Order: sequence, then structure tokens, then C-alpha cells
Amino acid sequence: MRKLTYFIACSIDGFIGDPSGDASSMYRFVDEEFLDYLKSQYPETVSTAGRLQLGMHGVRNQKFDTVIQGRGSYQLALDVNITSPYAQLRELVASRTMKESPDPNVELVSGDVVGRVRELKAEESGLGIWLCGGSQLAGELLDEIDELVIKTYPLVYGSGMPMFGSDFADTEFMLDSMAVFDNGVLVRTYSRKR
Repeated sequence: MRKLTYFIACSIDGFIGDPSGDASSMYRFVDEEFLDYLKSQYPETVSTAGRLQLGMHGVRNQKFDTVIQGRGSYQLALDVNITSPYAQLRELVASRTMKESPDPNVELVSGDVVGRVRELKAEESGLGIWLCGGSQLAGELLDEIDELVIKTYPLVYGSGMPMFGSDFADTEFMLDSMAVFDNGVLVRTYSRKR
């Protein structure tokens, strides 16, 4: 069974973006040390455009071969005329409003997103599935998430878009590892407690 990993950036107080979903204030912490970590450990999570700029064309995926994201997250790419932001992966977008995919590499999931994720998890593959965001989709998929990789940036937002847009649920995970960077970023990896 493949793992669904919520690999996400957030503030110290657990927000993945400001009230409109904008997380650009976190970009300033992607310095050389942290970028080297991402390139070596999670190269597939660097956008296709970013991979080209960083000379990462042809770098093998380490953890994931599939990405699923919500419409809001995908819209950020569409707003800059990018229809396949992670072309190195099989891309799925959960959307109840989009009727047609703007790219042959992007599969729209408009119905049962939990059922579709369960199908993906049942596939034979040595690599997992990356839940890219956003908040509402993570809330819908909370029971399917096997692993959390939380890139915590040294910022307090006070309010904004929470990691999980869901009703209260006491869901326990265990800390597996933590990486600390000189710029104040922490990367914590948790697995679901069974």
C-alpha cells in the first residue's frame, strides 16, 4: 500500500498561507542550505519551472511519483499560465468547479476524492503520493494521510489558512525525525499512529 504524505510549508502557528492563501512570505527562507536539502531529499517537490532554473532536469524522484492538490493551490500555477506545475509527476487536481483539464498531464477529480486517493494508494509503485495542499483538501483527506512532512518557517501569522480545513478531530501522529536549519526552518516528519 502506497503512502499519502502531506508535505507542506507552514508558519510556527500552523498556517499554510495568509487569509487569502498567499504563502510568498515564506520564500525568503529558501536559502542555499535549505534548497540543497530539498534538492537532495524531495527533488520532485520543486516545480518544473524551478527544476529548469536550478539545473535539475532529469533528477530522479526520491519519494513521490504522484501529486494531488486542491483547486486553490493549482490556481496559483494557472494564474501565471502554467498548466502542469509538476510535470515530473502524475498530477491530480481536486475541483468541483473545473469541467475540463487545461493540460493532458493533469487529471481532474471532481467526485469522490477519498475514493480516488484510496485507488492511488492501492496501486503498485515504489513511490508515494504527495498531498501538496490546500487546507480544505487536507481536511477531507485527513483519515487517508499516512505521513506529515511539515516545513515550519520562523514566522507567526496570527491568522490565515490552517493546515487542515476540517472539523475538530483528535488524530495522533508520531514524530519520526526532525531537521533543523541555520535560517530557523524546521522540517518534522510524522507517521500516523496506528
